[in-house]
Amino acid sequence: MNFNEKYGAYLDEFNTVLNEFCNGLDCRPEVLKESLKYSLQLGGKRIRPVLALATADLLGLESRKIINFALALELIHTYSLIHDDLPEMDNDDYRRGKPSNHKVFGVGNAVLAGDGLLNTSYSILLKECRNGAEYVSASEYICHCAGVYGMIAGQSADLLHENDKSFNELTLNFIYENKTGKLIMAPIVTASILSGGKYYSELKAFGRDLGELFQITDDILDVEGDFSKLGKSVGKDKEEGKYTSVAVYGLDGAKIRADVLAERCRAVLEGIDGDRGFLVGLVNYVRNRKN
Repeated sequence: MNFNEKYGAYLDEFNTVLNEFCNGLDCRPEVLKESLKYSLQLGGKRIRPVLALATADLLGLESRKIINFALALELIHTYSLIHDDLPEMDNDDYRRGKPSNHKVFGVGNAVLAGDGLLNTSYSILLKECRNGAEYVSASEYICHCAGVYGMIAGQSADLLHENDKSFNELTLNFIYENKTGKLIMAPIVTASILSGGKYYSELKAFGRDLGELFQITDDILDVEGDFSKLGKSVGKDKEEGKYTSVAVYGLDGAKIRADVLAERCRAVLEGIDGDRGFLVGLVNYVRNRKN
């Protein structure tokens, strides 16, 4: 299979599990269930579940051992998007080409939908902990990446440094590593943990650089992207005084930084035994993505 076919196969495998989860939701009131399903079923690249399944393949780990971790990660990511779109955060009316959750269900229900997805993800992880010590370690790692030492810390710093008059790499790196990077690292490192720590340091470095690459390309697309392809507003970073790679390095400098990170990702993969082709293709996809 070529890259697109393989990506589609991973998507199909994950979406089967996600659809089963959505179809099994039976919470009340109805608005809660519908708001959860609305954001989960908006689509998207599902890059975190794909990374989990692809890294598992590379390490020879059965997908059934990681698929629920992939589901938990997608719930966490979706909750973060719901909250990120709120007026008090990034104030975006669109997500994946459709109205944001709070535009459909109201701010209060959107907050609850995000809270519900986060709590449900932890419930999934707790159940996985029954399967052995490595499942406990993997669950703990995901919680760490999603919490106050990870994504939440990065989001807090992102808000704190809005409209700063000057920029520096140290602050930018903290925001990127935590706000975006930790939840990109999580599926990759989870596969390593479940495989007995195989290539742990290498895969952690790969995930960190891939997460920064993903965020930098996001910054570039906010300048050069198209709403019809992105499915969300463009030009908001500069308008809202966001701390971005474009603000720190300039647009051309951000593109050079993205090229360097992509090459570093490929170099790490070269040192890992196995079929690396898909993950190399994924690095190229992230660097050149249009949405």
